[in-house]
Amino acid sequence: MAPTVSPPPLSRSSLGFDLPDIRAAQLPGMTSVNVRDLFPDIPEPLQGPGDSVAGVRKAAEIALEQIDMSCIGPSETVNLLCSEHGFAMNGGEAYAELIRTIKDVVEQRTGNRKIRLGFGCALNSIEALEVLPRFGLEEYFGGRTVHFGPYDKGVPIETEIGTLYGVGRAFKADKIIHVHYDDPREVHFHRLNGRALKAFAMSYARLETRSVFHNHFPSVSANLVPRMIYESPFIRDKWAFAAMLTSSPAGITGAMADNDLIRLDKRVNSRLLRLYGKMVRLFDVIEDCIVVMDGHRWIHYCHAGGLTSCNLFFGPTEHLDLDFRQPRRGTNRAVRAIVINYMWKYLGTISGIPTITTSPSVTAFFRSTDPRKVYHYANDLPEAMDKAREIAQTDKVMIFDGSYGAINCSPSMAEFLRQRAPEISREVDEVLLPKWLKQRGLPLDE
Repeated sequence: MAPTVSPPPLSRSSLGFDLPDIRAAQLPGMTSVNVRDLFPDIPEPLQGPGDSVAGVRKAAEIALEQIDMSCIGPSETVNLLCSEHGFAMNGGEAYAELIRTIKDVVEQRTGNRKIRLGFGCALNSIEALEVLPRFGLEEYFGGRTVHFGPYDKGVPIETEIGTLYGVGRAFKADKIIHVHYDDPREVHFHRLNGRALKAFAMSYARLETRSVFHNHFPSVSANLVPRMIYESPFIRDKWAFAAMLTSSPAGITGAMADNDLIRLDKRVNSRLLRLYGKMVRLFDVIEDCIVVMDGHRWIHYCHAGGLTSCNLFFGPTEHLDLDFRQPRRGTNRAVRAIVINYMWKYLGTISGIPTITTSPSVTAFFRSTDPRKVYHYANDLPEAMDKAREIAQTDKVMIFDGSYGAINCSPSMAEFLRQRAPEISREVDEVLLPKWLKQRGLPLDE
């Protein structure tokens, strides 16, 4: 039985509950399954868990060589826009290094010393106030940072589908640089067709526009919203270029950059389908399991083997098949119980799944926010796991603890994944991947 991999360490957050006494990967009897053992065609990462980020800087410098920066004059104000989730990928240092590299290269090539880091918060300013100092970005930018969230003052953006609203602080600059990341969270929204544009309807958008993206369009057309914002005269006048941190289930693979975000989006989606498609499909065939949340994220966005938990919670529908007009909502019935060892406070749509917690503050939160919630209290994590097995009637356990490269899980889950992986690999290579690429107008030969 393989030993578990060490997940990224937890740090105390004002957004989080009490830090746990132990991590779920430390429970007796847990094991791990390496994602490259499941799918050998997943390439070796440039930066795996615990590795140096020196290669990320070099990859970013190479990607930026092709970028036309002539629109950025030495006296222009520039907002380098980033989003909070990137700092959760493989510990976050790679995303921070990409941001630092872009600042350095733009300054060197343009002579501009007015670059400001714009940090897009998902909920409130606490995320920025904790993340920016943790990665030394306040100091690196000489204090020229600004953070914003969906409730901040908006700016109207006239688009072909009407007036939408961006966050004013995000776009209060002569030029903007979009610095994003490619992991396939929320495939039930973007469906890997517009992944690189999503931040324009989320991180950089007012709540009203985020709600339009989330609720007013069926999943096959929701990507119209960020594209209309990106293509608006308001954004085109400010646009400089985009850069993306690239990843695989094994870790960080490098960086991409382009002056044309639509062109970059096609490259990103092609890579994600090839590198993550098999893992997404493998999650779809899980029949029953207990999910353990044990990471520094919300319940939908913590990683296991590089894949976010929302890919499991919103399965097993075929979100990557654009011919299938499925609803975006609904919780995967294969998830029989959830154990919360640690997470941030936002709980999202998990009301239908029995949940076990060892934290009095989590229990109090459930009681005050969702009286219909089915929850159970346990004195410690082993007791919580026993209760979950009793409720779920399964011993298959998957731990979402921020890990890349391997999935921490129970032996029965590891065996299930190993058994199903060869079949999934053949299905994706021979049938699904050619279909997915053709639907998006992407070439089969990379």
